[in-house]
Order: sequence, then structure tokens, then C-alpha cells
Amino acid sequence: MRTFVNGLVFMLLAVGVLTLSPGPAVAGTPQPARESSLPGSFTWSSSGPLISPKPDAGHPILSVKDPTVFRYRDRWHVYFTTADTAGRWSLGHTSFAQWSEAASAPQTFLDANPNIGNRYAAAPQVFYFAPQQTWYMVYQTGPPSYSTSKDPSDPLSWSAPRNFFGSEPTVVTENKGDGAWLDFWTICDRADCYLFFSDGNGHQYRSRTTLAEFPSGFRDTAIVLSEPDRFDLFEAGNVYRLGDDGGYLMLVEALATGSDWRRYFRAWTADSLGGAWRPLADTEANPFARSSNVVFEAGQPAWTRDFSHGEMIRAGVDQTLTIDPCRLQFLYQGMDPASNGEYYRLPWRPALLTQTNSTC
Repeated sequence: MRTFVNGLVFMLLAVGVLTLSPGPAVAGTPQPARESSLPGSFTWSSSGPLISPKPDAGHPILSVKDPTVFRYRDRWHVYFTTADTAGRWSLGHTSFAQWSEAASAPQTFLDANPNIGNRYAAAPQVFYFAPQQTWYMVYQTGPPSYSTSKDPSDPLSWSAPRNFFGSEPTVVTENKGDGAWLDFWTICDRADCYLFFSDGNGHQYRSRTTLAEFPSGFRDTAIVLSEPDRFDLFEAGNVYRLGDDGGYLMLVEALATGSDWRRYFRAWTADSLGGAWRPLADTEANPFARSSNVVFEAGQPAWTRDFSHGEMIRAGVDQTLTIDPCRLQFLYQGMDPASNGEYYRLPWRPALLTQTNSTC
């Protein structure tokens, strides 16, 4: 998320494609597949916008952004950022049984939760932390923060935010330039939990704590990816485990500085969360997801050329963030290419990206 860039539209995966209904403590049962199941290049089909702003008298919102999505108790739940006409940023929630119901589903604004209130809050990520049998929502209040709940279907149940760090790590202060740490993302393996984030200045960072210490004890903050042009490695990083027997996939949003300056995603892989990241589809010519490798479903106009901040559909809900590499789907945000103006005034909305060239 940035306050000077065009607004987003979320794109959700094709209606009715998914049938996953994981319980709260399991990662689901994806097909065992290794990193080699991923192709060297990707093609996608996109639905039209599925979620639009629903303003009311107290919430003149123009944009629904930065979605996090999970399946719980036979319903889809989407938490998101809202941006309104006064430039205020907050959080919202919606829920529905089928994607065909997403457009008509009611929306709840989290400023109604007294623990959240009307503070600045943005870029949520929600997952179930099985060791504590507790749900976490990771988001930004400036620094990386988290709230907890025993029932993520109730947006008023989240606790007041607490910070992961007592202060900004030195390596961030020394490298962020005029940027700021943002778009925080948590994922765990069997021993450790990692917090990934960007600085808007061409760096992707990783901090680590143990599974037993989480959410405390984050340390060893280091740069894991960097680019001389900050727009080539900008924000909205997210990381996933590839099936039960594979490696890891990292996505980071960039702007196409070599062509149209539209938003797109680059991709890397690694054998472990603490390891080195290798390029997979990381260029404008060979992107993970960009207007050049996305077609739109029959009857849908090419309503966006921006493919921005979102989340993969997971095979479960727990802290391993496992996805099925044979069945990639991505809930992203996009916007009308004719839109122009201040970032928060742009009409971002959500739709479905479904991979069409699986090698499995």
C-alpha cells in the first residue's frame, strides 16, 4: 500500500471453482507436489470485480483493498483495507458461502470494534496459529501489529493491536530511505516463524522468531531481496509453502518501470523460509501475474491493467500458509485503467485469477 499510487481493484478467483472447507487447526490436504510443479512462466484467467465498496453515512469509502481470504465454517471470509473520501484508512470484513454472493454480501467496518477504533489500520493478513489455537490478524498501524480472536467470523471479536517490535530494526532505518516498513506477512515452518515485509525503497526483509516464542522475540532482521530501482521491488510481499512436500514461493509487487508503469507481481522460490530466494518469474517479460499474461473470462472486459496487493487461495488456514501448486488461484486488487487522481480516491475492487497452465 502507498499513499501516492493508483487505487486498487481486487480480483477474486472464479466463482464456484473452489470446494475447500478446512477446519481451523489443519492445513488441508493439498496434492503433494514439489517446487518443480510450478511452470517457468504463468498464464491466468480473471473474473470481473467481485467486491465493491459499500459506503454508508459514517463510512464514505471509495476503495476496498489488500484482501486476505480464507475458508472457515463453510464460508469465505475476506478482510480488507478501506480508504475513504477524507483519506482515512481502516479495515473491513465480508463473508459469503459462494463467490457468486460476494457482491451482495454485507460489509462490517472494524472501527465499530472498540478495540480497533478509528485508528489508522491497513493491509491485513489472517491465519490460524495452531499451537495456541488462536487466530491472528497481522496488519500495519504504522509498525507491524497484530490482533487475536477465537472466532474470525466475528469482526468485532479482535483484540486491541499489539506491536511485534519495540522499535524499528536498525537495518530498516539504515535502508528505507524516504520509504517506510509496510505490508507485513507471517509464515511458519515446524521450528520458526518469519515476518516478511517491504520498505518501498527496493528491499524485502525477513525477521525470525521461534514457534514457541511467537508472537514475541522477532530478531535477525535482514534484507533477502533488493533492487536499485525501488519500484522494481516495491511492496505487498507474500510467501507460501508449496504443498506438503515442496519448497516456498514468494511474490512481491512491482511497477512496470520498463513499459507502462502498471502494477504486477514478480515471483521467487526457496528451499526453506530461512534460505536464499531464486528467480522464478521475476521480469516484465516473464512475470508471475501481469496484464500481458492474463485473459478475462468470457463476457468480461479487460477492466484492469493493474494486478496488485492480494493473497493466494490457501489449502488450509494455519500458520504454514500452504497452497496447492497444481491449482493456483489469487485474490488480487485491480482498478479501471482510466482512473486518475489521489491514491485513496481511486476505486479499487476485487475478482478471480485462476492459473490456466498448470504442469501437474
